[in-house]
Amino acid sequence: MIVFSMNLLSIKEAAEKLGVSARRVNQLIDEKKLPAQKVGSQYVIAENDLKSVTTYGKAGRPAKTKEIE
Repeated sequence: MIVFSMNLLSIKEAAEKLGVSARRVNQLIDEKKLPAQKVGSQYVIAENDLKSVTTYGKAGRPAKTKEIE
């Protein structure tokens, strides 16, 4: 018998803890930057795995950089 003692989070819960959108969590999973397991049709993420993810800045498109002439 296998016993799991880790706290599993849904994508929505992981997004709230990371301070990003659920869409961004899905992107991190697709980019293999956030380990996740598929259970049925939903992903679950171990809470300990959130420590390995680094998010930068605020949400949205990055600011344009000015070219130096």
